Amino acid sequence: MKRGIEALQAQLDAKEIEITSGGGAVKLKISGSGKFLALALDPEFLKEDPKLVADTVLAAVQDAAKQAKDYNEAEMQKVTGAFQMPGLF
Repeated sequence: MKRGIEALQAQLDAKEIEITSGGGAVKLKISGSGKFLALALDPEFLKEDPKLVADTVLAAVQDAAKQAKDYNEAEMQKVTGAFQMPGLF
């Protein structure tokens, strides 16, 4: 099981999830383990109202974190689900 979890961690680190928000004005990349890898903002978008820019970036970050967490949990369940002892939970 330990080897399975170690292999999964490497897989999660290698998995890249791309998120776009604001019609492509904000682009984020996050690994399956939750590490933010890249952020790109359209220069034209930065000319918009600062509150709109902040809200859009925040929404993209929250979406990216949720998708990475969901992916991480689903993959972890695949590894650990087979090792659950009956009657414990």
